[in-house]
Amino acid sequence: MSDTDRLPPDLEQIDRDLRGSAIDLQRAALDRLAQVPADLAVPLLARLLDSSDFMHRRMAVMGLGNYQVEASFQLLATVITTDKDPSVMGEAANAIVDFGDRAIPLLVDLFKKTDNWLVRQSIIPLLIDTNSHAELLTTAEIAIADDTQSVKEVGILALGSLLTSPFQAQALPLLLALCHDPSWRNRWRATIALQSLQNPATKAAIAQLQHDEHFRVVAAALEVANHWASQ
Repeated sequence: MSDTDRLPPDLEQIDRDLRGSAIDLQRAALDRLAQVPADLAVPLLARLLDSSDFMHRRMAVMGLGNYQVEASFQLLATVITTDKDPSVMGEAANAIVDFGDRAIPLLVDLFKKTDNWLVRQSIIPLLIDTNSHAELLTTAEIAIADDTQSVKEVGILALGSLLTSPFQAQALPLLLALCHDPSWRNRWRATIALQSLQNPATKAAIAQLQHDEHFRVVAAALEVANHWASQ
């Protein structure tokens, strides 16, 4: 007798829908499963994690995020450290962050070990929404050195958020350096990021950026200056 043969009839249908290929049925099954107690739902999702289909594993991870129990945390931690599919790892990061501080080291380790742009872009916004400033600085420093432009830009966003944190002194020099970056997109993002801190150094940088060679950087610098003037 298989594991699914021992499930109650309603859970058997949920399991079948989750293992199908129709995304709308999978999502509806997850919604129904969210009403099931953790002691029944989590083992079902654990078995789904063994699927060779990355979409099945992704659905399992999404379902585990509905249960703030130790078994869910341990399964998500395993996914983060062992799964190879970027979409599954990214979804696991989104789910495990709700477990609080204990999840942060796992997210930072995942960020460091992967060079996948999707996973890295998923993790930094999650860290921005926490008080883990030191860890955010670590990931931001890695991100701005990434070869993928979108990862660089989310790293610049992270540095901007740190300007109002105890790590302002570490983040500000990195942003000021990016104001001279050869890429106009990096200068543009850095200009916008400086908006949250008005001091002599940022005022001087914004004044210089108003004469940048790229019109988007100039426009952003003027907008920041006008924002400061209106405060």
